[in-house]
Amino acid sequence: MRVKLLSKCPVCGSGLEIVRLRCPSCKTTIENSFEYNKFMKLTDEQLQFVEMFLKVRGNFKEMERELGLSYPTLRARLESILEVLGLKDSGKRQDTIEVLEMLERGEISPDEAIKILKEED
Repeated sequence: MRVKLLSKCPVCGSGLEIVRLRCPSCKTTIENSFEYNKFMKLTDEQLQFVEMFLKVRGNFKEMERELGLSYPTLRARLESILEVLGLKDSGKRQDTIEVLEMLERGEISPDEAIKILKEED
């Protein structure tokens, strides 16, 4: 049975180290200190989102149709993935999410949301 690679210790929460790789065919074993790929930090749900995002070449309209989610929800998920990967400033991310949530609730118009988000840049 295969188990998804863990990145944190289930006991203390510290980061784990990959120290052994084994070929399932010839049983060759290599021991060393191997680096994690940053995508290993993503949850299964986040990885599925990234796969869909790539499949539709970043077209949010297509993602809305495929997943049945609103643009603000999709955008918030993308922002959280960018943060996990270390590609986004978390303070700005929170502001963006708040603007998108206000838009989703109908508290501001799309034009107002665009204006606010452009001012953040």
